[in-house]
Amino acid sequence: PMNKIKEVLRLKYDCGLSNRSIASCLKLGPSTISELLTRFKQSQLGWPLPESCSDADITQALYHGKKASRDKVMPDFTQYAVELRRKGMTKMLLWQEYHEQYQEQAYAYTQFCEHFTRWFKTQKRSMRQLHVAGDKLFIDYCGPRLQVVNPDTGEVREAEVFVATLGASNYTYVEAFPSQGKSYWLEAHANAFEHFGGVPHLLVPDNLRSAVSKANRYEPRLNDSYQ
Repeated sequence: PMNKIKEVLRLKYDCGLSNRSIASCLKLGPSTISELLTRFKQSQLGWPLPESCSDADITQALYHGKKASRDKVMPDFTQYAVELRRKGMTKMLLWQEYHEQYQEQAYAYTQFCEHFTRWFKTQKRSMRQLHVAGDKLFIDYCGPRLQVVNPDTGEVREAEVFVATLGASNYTYVEAFPSQGKSYWLEAHANAFEHFGGVPHLLVPDNLRSAVSKANRYEPRLNDSYQ
């Protein structure tokens, strides 16, 4: 967009348009507009431009200045995807950490999110699994404990939420229990089977203590009562 740099700057600083509006007007990508304006802010130029400033001068200042501003560092989205699973973690917090580490070599927040979205879509395609109906039932306890209030006494007790999901249809059964104890664990299965109207070929627990007596990456030992 070398021949459109002045027009981008005019629309931004004289007309006050947003990056997305400028991109739409000039038929450029929003990330391109964001990068151009970031380079302009990091350059020695100011707006309005001096009358003697040619297109070549602007290009030189924006694209042949500090090398650090040209070479962006791609975030480690594999690690960030893991971090996002933590309670309270957001893309903004991850971007702030990334920006603090790489400074001028970091992408702007909007570009960071665009790259993350593209990366995530490729992961979803590569990780997609096909399940046969009635073959697998995925079982686990989800999230933090919930607080249950007795409407008569006001007593507050904590509850564990059991979740069972059929692999093929994603049809899900959910039930709350006082704890993850073995008796409740087995009762939850019986209730789920009754709800689904049958028993799947395979049960896939997520290495839960209630189901596994000894954890092992390759050959975990299941509780006798669970087998």
